[in-house]
Amino acid sequence: MFSVGLSGYFLGFKLVMMLFPIHLAYFYTVSEVIIPKFLYKRNFVALFLSFMLASTFFTSCYRLIEILFADPYLFKQLKLLNPDFRWKKIEGTISEQFFNGQYMIHALEQSNSIIWGGLLIKFVGMWYERKQMALNSELNFLKAQIHPHFLFNTLNNLYALTLNNSPASPGVVLDLSQILRYMLYECNTDYVPLKKDVEIIKNYIALEQLRHGDKLDLNLKIKGEITGQQIAPLLMIPLIENAFKHGASEMIEDAWINIVLEVEPTSIKLKVSNSKPLEHHQGHRSHFGKIGLANVRKRLDLIYPETHHFTVHDQEEMFAVILHIESMSNSMPSKEIKSTPSFTALTVENNGL
Repeated sequence: MFSVGLSGYFLGFKLVMMLFPIHLAYFYTVSEVIIPKFLYKRNFVALFLSFMLASTFFTSCYRLIEILFADPYLFKQLKLLNPDFRWKKIEGTISEQFFNGQYMIHALEQSNSIIWGGLLIKFVGMWYERKQMALNSELNFLKAQIHPHFLFNTLNNLYALTLNNSPASPGVVLDLSQILRYMLYECNTDYVPLKKDVEIIKNYIALEQLRHGDKLDLNLKIKGEITGQQIAPLLMIPLIENAFKHGASEMIEDAWINIVLEVEPTSIKLKVSNSKPLEHHQGHRSHFGKIGLANVRKRLDLIYPETHHFTVHDQEEMFAVILHIESMSNSMPSKEIKSTPSFTALTVENNGL
């Protein structure tokens, strides 16, 4: 911009560099001294007075640089192009030039426009960082809620087995240790391999199956290639845990759970449905009010705000949730992986799944 009307851009660049130390000192005085010392402590009177003092001081410095260096140099260059050139701005003594109101206001405008443009960028960056910190804090809080909720339910399963001196207890401890290791050490990232998340889900299902035995009709089906996918950790397991806790655990008989995970190159879809106890058995409690579902909804809104669909179907004899995440990436070919032989096949009629 300074080069407009001059003989070339290099001349404009040299003029800018003469004034650059003033901009540099002005910006860091405001951003690193005045704002932290007064704005963060909400001392607004001192903040205003400091701004006025800094503006007066650096505008004066800006004007002195113009008078002593920039303007004489520019006049000399323009004089070479036009020997008859005259410039009113450099006429008079240093004192007369300095106290010329017109050129002082111009210096005030030029020095502050650059500084406040830089401060605006800085404030936008600070706002974005604070927003990200708030989102990360909320995500960590929601993730931390899963740990005790999930752990207590699993420990209850282990307690039930040890009461009966079940030989399956050592296996339960091993599966539980793998789950805890995953939750404590491998979930501290934004995304984890989908394959690892599925393995933990299988470990949890194995624990629940040992607890319920033949009283539960369970079907797990995984369609697609799960290697290479990435997903936010511990998003799916609360939905499966909810099905066991409020479906199988509250049923006296004929309990069933159906879990289907469909993996596509750019998306995944998890469908979890379970039988519902009669109202007098469930004490009029709603699945939707459980901490697991509410937690999942909040985390989805934060992690996949525009690329997920989460629906709940609460029918008279069946409860189902469908989670569809579209922002996945996988170049692996799709193939079907059926459940292990220990899972009993289940057919659910007319449930829309």
